[in-house]
Amino acid sequence: MVAERLKSSFDRYFEAPLIAWEQFALLCEPISFKKNEIIKRAGEAEQYGYFILSGSGGVFAWKDSNYVCLDLMYEEAFFADYMSLITHQPSELETMALEHSEMIRISRANIDRLKETEMGKTIFLMSAESTFVEKQQQQIDLLLKTADQRYRELLEKQPKLILRTPQKHIASYLGITTQSLSRLRKNIAN
Repeated sequence: MVAERLKSSFDRYFEAPLIAWEQFALLCEPISFKKNEIIKRAGEAEQYGYFILSGSGGVFAWKDSNYVCLDLMYEEAFFADYMSLITHQPSELETMALEHSEMIRISRANIDRLKETEMGKTIFLMSAESTFVEKQQQQIDLLLKTADQRYRELLEKQPKLILRTPQKHIASYLGITTQSLSRLRKNIAN
């Protein structure tokens, strides 16, 4: 059941009752994406928030004719260009399915409807706060930890990621070149 998966995923931030997630799920629709399919293009405004049921997605920005990976998301995670979704403005971020993916999506209008309820306000506030903390930690890690440390933590937290995500995206997410990632992987394997 989708509502139970939503609840299970979100309980680490805030334990909302199942009924809240059942109401949330009623406002969503299922959608599929092919591997490497662009979900939201740079320069457009985000219209939906997504929850990944299977597969994965990435948030990217273009820099010097290359994608820079800002985030990688997998099953049981919420996914979108949050900046655009919140501000209702176009952004330079692009979202893409990295594998064949099954998701549910909720429109911005339905998000706004949910935010009119007390539980909806709480859920979205907790979501915003947790996302902020995670992104802040990611920035701190980029500044203070070595690429080796960041890679090892990624392996520890999400070991399947290495098998499912192209090296170029992992390297970009870590802030290193694909060559540096290959050397890291080789050193860890030895």
